[in-house]
Amino acid sequence: MNYKFDFAPVIDGLPDLLWGCLGTLGLALAGMVLALVIGIGGVVLRDSPYRGLRWLVISFVELIRNTPFLVQIYFIFFALPLAGIRLDPTPTAIIALGVNGGAYAIEIIRGGVQSISKGQIEAGLALGLHKGQVFRLVVLKPALRAIFPSLTSQFILLTLTTSIASAISAYELTSVAQNIENNTFRSFEVYGVVTLLYLAMSWLMMRMFAQITARHFSYPVK
Repeated sequence: MNYKFDFAPVIDGLPDLLWGCLGTLGLALAGMVLALVIGIGGVVLRDSPYRGLRWLVISFVELIRNTPFLVQIYFIFFALPLAGIRLDPTPTAIIALGVNGGAYAIEIIRGGVQSISKGQIEAGLALGLHKGQVFRLVVLKPALRAIFPSLTSQFILLTLTTSIASAISAYELTSVAQNIENNTFRSFEVYGVVTLLYLAMSWLMMRMFAQITARHFSYPVK
């Protein structure tokens, strides 16, 4: 093996890589917010009395969950312009991440809501709580406790999925790494450091979410 390691170009490009990390987190956060909006709206429509709306949500979930994310982002970026809808790479990535994450969020949130029995809600009303208090005290926190681990896992997965947005040159860590690699030809060094950066982001998010879970969603010790 005659390959000589040289991390100097990567060290020189480290500030750009760190900015790329911020770009990755920004895309993931914006995509997750959109995914939650889609998820909550989808749950409302999924349990609608109108069969057409229910089937629309079911079809959306099955379509998104059973097609590759790369195809979805390509469709938005390359196919929609043929219909007159043109988006820059960053908005395209956010929409694609939100739509993809939303399909999973619908099932996650719906599972949390269904974990609350009607008996608990009726008991809250019988105790004299108004509907807002019942939702906040009886439905919201237990449902969040049930779905928070799944939502946090989905957020971490969405953060890693942002790397695919480099295929349309959206600004994030992998696209920055590709530019550095193209200029330096140090593939091993660049992507080795990028791997560690993704690992660090994932670990930090897992620790942060674990702290939130322990503080707000853990069951009290008796």
